[in-house]
Amino acid sequence: MKISARNTLNGKIKSIDEGSVNNEVVIELAPGVEITSVVTKKSCQQLGLVVGGDAYAIIKASNVMVAVD
Repeated sequence: MKISARNTLNGKIKSIDEGSVNNEVVIELAPGVEITSVVTKKSCQQLGLVVGGDAYAIIKASNVMVAVD
């Protein structure tokens, strides 16, 4: 896979919460470290996403905010 995005995080699909149009996909990057994405049901099916399968979270944004308390 070649992609221009610099933030490519690989992990395992921990859960898929199916909705009527979109699915919420949780990818575990490391123990206790998760990232969640909302994708269409059709995309989920076309990609063959299943719990326990490998997946990448790819982040491409012009702005990424950082905050502290």
